[in-house]
Amino acid sequence: MSAFVLALVVGALFALGTFLLLRRDLIRVVWGLAIVSQAANVYLLAMGGIELGGFETVPVLAGHGEGVPETTDPVVQALVLTAIVIGFGMTAFALVLSYRVYEEHDTLDASELGDRE
Repeated sequence: MSAFVLALVVGALFALGTFLLLRRDLIRVVWGLAIVSQAANVYLLAMGGIELGGFETVPVLAGHGEGVPETTDPVVQALVLTAIVIGFGMTAFALVLSYRVYEEHDTLDASELGDRE
C-alpha cells in the first residue's frame, strides 16, 4: 500500500510541476521547476528504500555480524539533501531573474516578452 501512495505522490508532483511549467507567467514556471525538482527528490528517496515499521537508529557501520538490521542507503539521502540545497539556490536565483525581467519590461507574461524586440 505504501509503494502505491509514494507512486501516486510522485506522479501528482510531476503532473503539477509540468502543468506549471507550461504556463505563460514566469513565476509559475519557476514554481513548476521547483516542484519537478522536489518530485525527483521524492522519487530518489522512494527508490533508495524507506524502512517502514521500526524507528530504530542503527549506525551505518554497526558491524559485520548477524543480527544487524538493514538500514536505508545513506548515499541516496546525502544526494537528496545536496539536491535540496542546490534546488533552493536555483529557485532563489530564478526568482531574482524574474524580478529583474519585471523591472525591465513591466510584465512577466512569456508571450509578451517573446514579441518584444
